[in-house]
Amino acid sequence: MQTVWPPLLRMLHWVLALGVIGAFATHEASRAWRGLTVHEWLGYVALGAAALRVLLGFTGRSPWPFKAFVRSVPVTVAYARDVLAHREGRYLGHNPLGAWMVVALLANALVCALSGWLYTTDRFWGVAWVGTLHDLTGHLLVPLLALHLAGVVFTSIRHRENLVAAMLHGRKPILPPTVD
Repeated sequence: MQTVWPPLLRMLHWVLALGVIGAFATHEASRAWRGLTVHEWLGYVALGAAALRVLLGFTGRSPWPFKAFVRSVPVTVAYARDVLAHREGRYLGHNPLGAWMVVALLANALVCALSGWLYTTDRFWGVAWVGTLHDLTGHLLVPLLALHLAGVVFTSIRHRENLVAAMLHGRKPILPPTVD
C-alpha cells in the first residue's frame, strides 16, 4: 500500500463534501443560530475548506499542487477515449477525468459560497444576478456530485479498488499498470 492522500487533504475533502451537502439540504428552511442560518454556517464551512484547498493547490508541495495531477485537455480526451475502449491506465492519484472533476467541484463550490455571501452584504442584497448565480451553482452541485460519485464507483469497479476507503485512510495498493 502506498500513501496517496495526506490527512489534511482527506479532511478538507470530507469537510467540503459534508458542508456542501448540508448547505444544499438546508437551503429552503434553515433556523438561525447566532445570527446565521444553518445553511449559511455550512456554506461558510464549505467556503473555508474549498478556499484552503485551492490555496494549497497553488502554493503547496506534493501532492497538493494542481499542476501535479491536472492534465492537459488533449491528455484528458485521450484518457476518456481509453476509458471507452476499456484500456485506460490506473493512476495512484486522480486520473485525468477525476482531476478535472476536482477542479469543477472546487470552482462550483467557491462560486456558490461566494455568491451566497455576497447576497448577504448590503451592496448585493436583493441583486437578481447574484441570487440567480447562487441558485444556479447550488443546483449545479447535484449533477456534479452525481458524476463524481459515478466516477468513483466506476473506477473502483474497473480497477478493483475501493476509492472511498482510500479517501478515508489515504492509501492505495500498488498494482500494475500504474500511470503515475
